[in-house]
Amino acid sequence: MIQAAIISTGDELTTGRTTDTNAGFIADRLLELGIDVVAVLTVGDRPEHLRWAWSEALRLARVVIATGGLGPTADDLTTETVAALLGRNLVHDEQVAERIRELFRLFNRPMPENNMKQAAFPEGAVIVPNGLGTAPGYRVAVGSPDDRRHLVVLPGVPREMKPMLTDAVLPWLAELTGAARVGHRTFQTFGISESGLDEIVAGIPGEGRWSFRANFPEVSVRVVVRGDDVDRRLDAFGREVYARLGQYVYGEGDATMERVVGDLLAARRVAVGFAESCTGGLVAHRLTNVPGCSSYYRGAVNAYANEVKERVLGVPADLLAARGAVSEEVAGAMAEGARRVLGADIAVGVTGVAGPDGGTAEKPVGTVCFGLAAAYAPTVTRRYRLWGNREWVKLLSSQIALDWVRRHLLGVPLLEIGRGGAAPAPAPAKSESVAPG
Repeated sequence: MIQAAIISTGDELTTGRTTDTNAGFIADRLLELGIDVVAVLTVGDRPEHLRWAWSEALRLARVVIATGGLGPTADDLTTETVAALLGRNLVHDEQVAERIRELFRLFNRPMPENNMKQAAFPEGAVIVPNGLGTAPGYRVAVGSPDDRRHLVVLPGVPREMKPMLTDAVLPWLAELTGAARVGHRTFQTFGISESGLDEIVAGIPGEGRWSFRANFPEVSVRVVVRGDDVDRRLDAFGREVYARLGQYVYGEGDATMERVVGDLLAARRVAVGFAESCTGGLVAHRLTNVPGCSSYYRGAVNAYANEVKERVLGVPADLLAARGAVSEEVAGAMAEGARRVLGADIAVGVTGVAGPDGGTAEKPVGTVCFGLAAAYAPTVTRRYRLWGNREWVKLLSSQIALDWVRRHLLGVPLLEIGRGGAAPAPAPAKSESVAPG
């Protein structure tokens, strides 16, 4: 297996002003080719730091892909550093230079002379065209035939870098890696920890490489296989994953929880609504991000104040006084009120203490209660103790609310967090009603 290293260049990355999304995109595409990423180095715009990063990356890997430092300004030093490190002269490419001039003519703007540095490349470089900007990339081969290494340099602007990598670099890398076929499947999970996934997946037989990506609040699991019978082997892995993880797998590929829930609601012609307190409309926001949601989404009541819970949702005042707004009983009453007011087949109520203030000994920060009401089954409620700061509690609560809908529709046990033993879910939805578009 070919090993690769990634270099992300720019002071904006090392100072935290910009988040590096390029490295993750590149690593993901390399993994699909069966290329092992051994290091990701982030470095600022200083010659000594750049030289160290390139030297270290070349020591570790046969392929080094770098982004950034190809602009026209004085702090864009990648090409000069690479040429000096390799002991090669910079060569002017007139064809690239003319394209840069043409771009400025098209925009009816004078071209600063410093843009011509973007037409200079180390001797022996193969140009990687940039269809969206003035800075083309390039690749250079170094070393002896027995120890050949390859340097790939691309712009740091993601909208320019991504098509260049996809259209020019990845096909070349596919040839470089040989004829062996590579396949992969990614499973999206929620409700089980990364360590718990690792223990379960480790026991799955077969020659495949597993990797995990925790992206709160879910964890994805990917298996990559290389060689013969890729499809058959991936199917076998998939059957084992579903057999062992079952209810925790909510989708594959880049599926989101809201998309999966939306597809289930649409397929079963079930109308849904929500009553939100601590989540402040986040559940509704996520579900309405899915195109076509008008066929199943009835609406949500953002019932933050107790008066709204009473007047709009019909939560009894004596219940609020006796049990408090953050209680299973109130969450259930909120769900029932939302289903009634919105005319939904099912509705979920969410109420809790997101923090950082407002917690008590009985109901500490992170206490969140849920209720699910359906026209054809008893209302169910749960009280969970969640974790993290206010943003995390809200996001995790919205994920649980959506997952409750998914599990209810599939007829599998509701998620249990900090509780012993899963309780049975209400009967799966069978309604044939359709929400008006």
